[in-house]
This record gives sequence, C-alpha cells and structure tokens, in this order.
Amino acid sequence: MPFTITITLIIVVITVVVSYLCFNNPQLKNRLVHHPYSVERGKEYYRWITSGLVHRDWIHLGINMFVFFQFGSFLEKQFTSADYFGSALGPFVFLVFYIIAIIVSDIPFFNKHKDNPYMSSAGASGAVSAILFAYMLFLPWKNIYLFGIIPIPSIIAGVLYLIYESRAHQNKGTSGGINHLAHIFGALFGIVGTIAIKPDMIPTYIHNLTNIPYFQ
Repeated sequence: MPFTITITLIIVVITVVVSYLCFNNPQLKNRLVHHPYSVERGKEYYRWITSGLVHRDWIHLGINMFVFFQFGSFLEKQFTSADYFGSALGPFVFLVFYIIAIIVSDIPFFNKHKDNPYMSSAGASGAVSAILFAYMLFLPWKNIYLFGIIPIPSIIAGVLYLIYESRAHQNKGTSGGINHLAHIFGALFGIVGTIAIKPDMIPTYIHNLTNIPYFQ
C-alpha cells in the first residue's frame, strides 16, 4: 500500500514540531498559548489557533496526537468520500473543521478569563474531542479500547466521557492545567459541526445509532 500524506498526518507533524520547540523555549510557548487577556487587550487573535499546537509535556502531546491520528484518519476518509465532499474538497473541509474545533472549544475559557492576565490554556484536547465525537456519528457501536485493553462501544464511552468532564469541571475548573470545559465544548462541536456541514446525512447517523448490533 503506497504511503499517503494526509491532512491528519500533516497536522500531527506540525503539532509535534511546534510543541517540541515550545518545550525548550518557554518564551515561544507563552507567545502561542491561548491567553484570553492578550487576545482581548492585545488583539493577538492568532492565539485562537496556535494554542492547539502547544502542549504541556510529552504525555499530553502523545495522548492527544495518538487519539487524533487514530480517529482523525477515519474522519478525513469520510470527508473525502463521495458521500461527503470528495477527494478534492474533502481534505480542506476536514482542516477547516479541525481549526474551528480548536476555536470553539476555547470560547468558554476566553469568556471567563479575558480580564485575567494570569490564566492561559494550551493543547489540542478540545479539537481532539470534536474528532472523536464526530467519529461516533459514523460508528457509534464500534468498540474503542479504554487504556488500550477495555472494549467499550464508542457511544457509551462518549456519554461516560461527558459525565466525567462535566463533574471534573464542576469540582476542579481548570486546576491542574486541564481545561475540562474545552473538552465538553469540543465534543459537542464534533456532533453539531459534522451534522451542520452535511445535514442530508442525518438519516444515516440515525440509522447508525439505532442499528444496535447487540439486539440483532
């Protein structure tokens, strides 16, 4: 099978390179993270996008990029299929979808901290959540593996994920450097955004959701 350069792969490579550079250059990291105060007061709007390229450490980066590559590759194939946008337009739509997911997932954080110069956020977790939940529209009952070993249907894993993130946000907010609300908004955008760009696929999504293999 020939090697193919995809948008998913390009995003992973760029994210890994930029994150690595930021690991060794705190000044660069501070210029790229989502810092609502700088966006609001300094009009540094580029941070809405560059924040998705910066991560706290190798574990944060590795988990995000592993999940993104696994499920993003599938979603990009769907977007480039004849049912969606085809091979010419599909990759561009997928890229725009990912970028918008980064922005949308950071909106609550921006609104809450735009007057606080001490709060910042980084990472692609919100956008990765969007990719994962978009995947669930296509394969809601396909197992994904928690911790790499425990099989759980993706739709059930998604519900449990939202419950966990909601409770974590209520109890911790953004303590520990984790922006739980970004995960929630990213996940919701993954569903709403996918439906919005191709509403005529709604019957297919409904069929996927109601076609429960365990009861057949």
